[in-house]
This record gives sequence, structure tokens and C-alpha cells, in this order.
Amino acid sequence: MSEIVVSLPTDAGLRAAVGEIDGVDIVEWDVEGPAPRQRIDIVVPPYWGGIRRLANLAEVETRLVQWQSIGFNGVDRYLPAGLALANATSVHEASTAELALGLIIAAQRGIPEFVRDGIDGKWDLRTFPSVADRRVLIVGYGGVGKAIEARLAGFETHITRLASTAREEQNLAGETVRVHGLDELDALLPDAEILVLGLPLNDDTRGMFGAAKLAKLPDGALVVNVGRGPLVDTDALVAELASGRVRAALDVTDPEPLPADHPLWSLPNALITPHVGGDSTAMLPRMVSLIKRQVAHLRAGEAPENIVLGSWAG
Repeated sequence: MSEIVVSLPTDAGLRAAVGEIDGVDIVEWDVEGPAPRQRIDIVVPPYWGGIRRLANLAEVETRLVQWQSIGFNGVDRYLPAGLALANATSVHEASTAELALGLIIAAQRGIPEFVRDGIDGKWDLRTFPSVADRRVLIVGYGGVGKAIEARLAGFETHITRLASTAREEQNLAGETVRVHGLDELDALLPDAEILVLGLPLNDDTRGMFGAAKLAKLPDGALVVNVGRGPLVDTDALVAELASGRVRAALDVTDPEPLPADHPLWSLPNALITPHVGGDSTAMLPRMVSLIKRQVAHLRAGEAPENIVLGSWAG
């Protein structure tokens, strides 16, 4: 087949990490300004800030848009009709699960409080809740949810899984496990000492965790959000945190970035990281591997992996 053209953004290190691929013409393009080629087989937009630029692809003959995130909410507003978009499944799951576990351990064992004490040179012995023996409800049992479950396996927790539909499927350990459906959420929340959110954001999940849902959590529950900020009604969460009834560990917020004067920052029972779940040193090599697999699929006349919008026309 003819040479495959791939455009890569000027994201730090991606072009150098991809290197040269036989039979592939690699060009740099941030999906703004004139396109370097009229036909580009695989367009990889920038990791940050690329969503509005997708409208520029209307002027380019493109076979596949390779997104660098797992989440793709809002992309359909800008992606020209008919273009196939693949998300970055396989790239971010491990790092996001690592951060989720780190947030859980830090929040449960009082690490933020001890760090604040350390700044003041204060030795204040206190007892905090364990991770062991806690009842964990994972809402969203896709790649990230399964990776979080796998990393919790050694912590002696009691895990309940929930997704859009009830089913039985294999976890990463190869065990067949029960997955509850969203229609069971209200019944499961009162037992959830740690609630982990990893759902995708769409019309059905936006604002799902408002005042009514949060009120069903037991006193002292920890809300961990590594999915998308708008899954949670921020005002309702702030009210619960301000009352001291629940706690939160958030990698994503609504709004985002979180303004400096937002009340979430001032709440001592809120632990916040700036949407860095998938942004670790594991991202670059895994993104490179995915791009190279997509090139191999095109070269073999196969459908690419992870198509989530549009359809593959070959």
C-alpha cells in the first residue's frame, strides 16, 4: 500500500519517542494553522487543548483521529461528521488507578493532616480509618475501574462493582465477578465507605451525584473522583464536606481548572490533585505503542483499535 501519513503534535517528547517507522511519513501538526498534508491517515491532536481544533479537520482528508485521552466527552461537538475517532484505551488505566489508590490511602490515613502538622513542626498522634476492611463501591467498571480493583486486591477491602448494566465478567485477575447495574446505585450507596467514581461523562451521568445521592452515603464516607468533575454536583459536595459528614479526594473537579478562590480549596477534608491521573511517565511509551499498533492495523487493512466515534470505512 502507499505510504501512511501520520501527524503528531508538538507535545513534549512524543515525536522523538515515536522515532521513524518504515513506510510512514511523520509530520508535526498541532491541528491549527495550515495542514502539512492534504491527506493525513492518522491525526494525533495535542493532549491538552485539542478539542476545539478538531473542527479544522474538515479541510483535511483524514482516515483516523487518535485521541490521547480515554475520555472523549464534548468531542462530537467539534469532530467533523463521518470521521472515525479512537480513544486512548490501554494508555492511562494504570496511572489513573495508581493515583486513585494513592488518594484513597492518603485520605484514609490522614496524610494531608500530618503534612500540615509537619509544616508547623507539630507532633499530633491521631488515629485515622484504615483502607483494610473498608467497603469500596467502584462506579464505572471499565478499564480504569478494573485497574483500580486490581490494585486494591492486596488491601483486604470488600469491593462492589457497578456499571451501566448488570452482568458477570472477568476482572484483571481472570476471576468472574458480579457487576451491578446503575439501577441498583441507590441501594448500594448506604453501604459504601469509599465511593470511587470512574464513569465516562455523558448526558446520563452529568450531575449524577447530587445532593440526593450524596446524602445516601454513610457518615464518614470518602468520595474519590478520578472520572470527570461534572459527574458530581460541586455545590452539593461542598455542602456535605462543609458539614463534615463526608470527605473527598478529587483528581477532577467542576469547574476545571478550579479557581483559586473556590471553597473546595479551603475545606480540610478535601484532597485535590489537578487532573493528573493519566499524566505520568507511563503515558508516553504507552501512547507510542498505541500509535504504532494503529499504523500496523492500517497497513494490514484492519480496523483500528478503540473507535468510539464515527465508523471505520477502511
